Amino acid sequence: MKTKKILGLAIVLVLAGGLFLGLAQVVKAAVLSGGSLSLSDGKPSSTAVTYTADFDNVTTSAIKCIKLVFSNAATGGSLPTGMVTSGAALDAATDFIPTSGSWSIGSTAVEGTLTFTYDTGEAPEQSTDRTVVLTGITNGSAANTTYYLQFNTYNNTDCSSDGVDNGTVAFIYTAGQAVSLTVDPSITFTVNAVGVGQSVNGAPVTVASTSTTIPLGTVTNSANGTTAHDLTVTTNAESGYTIYTKYTGVPTYGGATITDWTGDHASPTVMGTGTEAFGYTTEDTDYVQFQTDKYSKFTTTNAEIAKAIAAVSAETTRVGYEAAISGTTEAGNYTTTVILTCTPMY
Repeated sequence: MKTKKILGLAIVLVLAGGLFLGLAQVVKAAVLSGGSLSLSDGKPSSTAVTYTADFDNVTTSAIKCIKLVFSNAATGGSLPTGMVTSGAALDAATDFIPTSGSWSIGSTAVEGTLTFTYDTGEAPEQSTDRTVVLTGITNGSAANTTYYLQFNTYNNTDCSSDGVDNGTVAFIYTAGQAVSLTVDPSITFTVNAVGVGQSVNGAPVTVASTSTTIPLGTVTNSANGTTAHDLTVTTNAESGYTIYTKYTGVPTYGGATITDWTGDHASPTVMGTGTEAFGYTTEDTDYVQFQTDKYSKFTTTNAEIAKAIAAVSAETTRVGYEAAISGTTEAGNYTTTVILTCTPMY
């Protein structure tokens, strides 16, 4: 009978011990909630990536170790293929604990396992939205595979005893989606009128133009006729545009003509009075030779009068036209056609 009683007592002690161990496991660590893990770059094999872990239900009591394990399983498991954590660091943006600068990183020899410790220990300031920010991580190489961050805190620098909190969050790497689109080439070119009272290259406009005409008015041997156009361009051509000008021939009336001006595109000159002449000028500063009211003769071959070397929006250049006559120029209504061409440069 004694033996039976002792055996019964032994059984009771084992059951009690089991109950005690079970209670110890329940209070060992609190389970974090609201966990998330965000990456500054989610593409496989990207380097220098920042990982931000965020948790709620954080225990606001002292901890001395933060342990992070990246794995292919929610518990245990192994390192995600290709992942490198040996260059990781605890970023100053970490607010899981009050003074992240006081925490030291442990050995990084085991890829995928990071520990940060502080001998004095400190408590999280609040229980919600606490973050641990890691920099310098190289992503794993496999896309569309679920991986896990196993997160634990301890009130011991051995990072294994006196557990406080634990949580697990899942994450994946994605190769991204290829984006393609087409932008059609575009250009708008408008010829705009310039009124009397304005000037072109410093000389007054004597006759108002229209968008489709160059009316030089009544010209005398002591008063030249001057008018102008504003040429406006918008284009998405990456190399900009060029505007050219030419005419169909000298101004004529019956068998009479107005002689071309003597200046040319490379060496324009100021057009005086009393001598037959017809020519053009431009205010585009790419053609500095035209500044201070200098004119070139027209030809039947295109000559540059404005340009840009990149895409532009509503860029405007003023160009001018001038005619002069002599005392013996035959009376009449002289005409010709000036052609303006704008070419985008893709």
